[in-house]
Amino acid sequence: MVSAPHEAMHRIFQHDPGLFSRVSRFLGVDIPAPVKATALPTDLTEANPVERRVDTLLRLETADQGPYLLAVEAQGKKHPDKPASWAYYTAYLWTKYRLPTALLVVCQDHATAKWAQQPVSCGPPQLPTLTVQPLVAGPHNMPVITAPEEARADLVLASLAAITHAAEPGVDAILKALSTALRDAPEDIAKPLVEFTAQGLAKRPAKNLWRNLVAVDLSFYKSYLAEEVRAEVRAEVQAEVRAEVQAEVRNEASAESRAEDILLILEQRGLDIPEDVRSRITHCTDPELLRRWLARAVTVPRAEEVFGDA
Repeated sequence: MVSAPHEAMHRIFQHDPGLFSRVSRFLGVDIPAPVKATALPTDLTEANPVERRVDTLLRLETADQGPYLLAVEAQGKKHPDKPASWAYYTAYLWTKYRLPTALLVVCQDHATAKWAQQPVSCGPPQLPTLTVQPLVAGPHNMPVITAPEEARADLVLASLAAITHAAEPGVDAILKALSTALRDAPEDIAKPLVEFTAQGLAKRPAKNLWRNLVAVDLSFYKSYLAEEVRAEVRAEVQAEVRAEVQAEVRNEASAESRAEDILLILEQRGLDIPEDVRSRITHCTDPELLRRWLARAVTVPRAEEVFGDA
């Protein structure tokens, strides 16, 4: 089963196909912005029973260089079989569509990113035949966007920056900048980015910060994430109210029991208990005051003196 971060790392490119050209400058290449983009089927299975499926596949068209294919793979950890799969993807797509094929691998940790960008050849050293070396986007080269103005200039890139830095110390600052920038964005723009970011953070500690930011900074915005936080806040408030009520009930029960003890001691000592004394004792709800009266009830010569009034 694929994880939420896995889905966020590649689906964000489906959401905004032009993101690849903006990301490319951080990867050391210059990819023209597309003038047209088409999402293609991701199933690369042939007649044999082995299923092969790329995460995201886009057909991008540029004004100067013509169309090309972009395969986006989300990689959460090192996997020895992946380079062979990537080689298959690119060779198959090139053969099927007869278009130049680019491969982008998106990672969330330095070790996986370093591993993914190493060239892998399918042939012997002296006969490389087919070499796969994908472009890799990860915490090592994606920008750390901490200024709301910078995040506002490219909200999708800021979301990707948060996703790729999900495990990095600087992610909190990125999330705060992104949430601030999203305040001014229309809901149809903010909504998918809020969800992509939440998916990318998954169960990492930063997820709690993002949920709180969405609930507070984007309080106008309705989403499962914001509603989830608000529901938790309501549950916490209700739990606190229940705890207070239960404490009051326990205090009342304790006060009633202590009042009964005071009257019992006075009665057992054979003291006359006037009605005003009995009423004052039974109506008292102060546990500390009742404790003092209980101590005096053992020694006072008259019931009226249990209160210790001057």
